[in-house]
Amino acid sequence: MKLIIIDDDALIRESLTLTLSLEADIEVVGEADDGMAAVELCERTQPDVVLMDIRMPRMDGIAATRMIKQRMPEVKIMMLTTFADKDNIQQALASGADGYLLKTDETDAIAGKLRGLMSGSGVLDADVLKQLIRPVNPLMDKLSTRERDIARLVAQGMTNKEIAAQLFLSEGTVRNKILIIMEKLDVNNRTQLGVAYYEHSGVMKK
Repeated sequence: MKLIIIDDDALIRESLTLTLSLEADIEVVGEADDGMAAVELCERTQPDVVLMDIRMPRMDGIAATRMIKQRMPEVKIMMLTTFADKDNIQQALASGADGYLLKTDETDAIAGKLRGLMSGSGVLDADVLKQLIRPVNPLMDKLSTRERDIARLVAQGMTNKEIAAQLFLSEGTVRNKILIIMEKLDVNNRTQLGVAYYEHSGVMKK
């Protein structure tokens, strides 16, 4: 995968670039230190994934994510930040971020989660999920039993192929069901679907 790293801390950028470049399937094609530069770099390098900090000068990571998703919706964006407060998490996901990790994660764990993002799984740090859990909400009542099963498996990070195998469905059926679920829950991607499931079902991810 082609990756760009956006962080205003030069030491963090250099460390991530050095260690992630050692992964055989990851090519770091650029770095930037603020959101405005991130948008420009994205347009120039056409990466598969952006590893994005939140607090940066000129333009923060949330605004940059929103702009990148508007222009290049196919680009996956993984937030990587020290901030685990609910406001930042919700704003990042609402802007279109596909995943949200904390900088306390080990670099090899980050590499694995980037691969998960590329395979179609939503990625959220366990501490991030704790910030988002709320009591049971009737929103889940909008879903059929089968749709709740699929939403649960999406929230667990399963791909369409894995869900199809577990529920004895075709991948096409799973894909169509997920689109229906996202419409019912008013979410835009798998990560937001997963958050909605955990937030409104009252189930904590283990």
